[in-house]
Amino acid sequence: MGLFEKKEAEQVKVQGKQLHCAICQHPRFWQRKAQLHSAVATFFNLEWVNPTAQCFVCEKCGYVYWFLAPEEI
Repeated sequence: MGLFEKKEAEQVKVQGKQLHCAICQHPRFWQRKAQLHSAVATFFNLEWVNPTAQCFVCEKCGYVYWFLAPEEI
């Protein structure tokens, strides 16, 4: 698998609203997941227990949005 999970950037809706980049207003994003790390989990080599965020990377300027599932907040 490459850096991004999809072959093409896509339009994204968050809570029913079209996502546009806050920097350049572009409407298309690459999607990927990212593991969040904490100092305690890293110290005990337990990074796998940390939550995962859904990330949307702007196709035009690279700005990254990070979203956690509501149960992770």
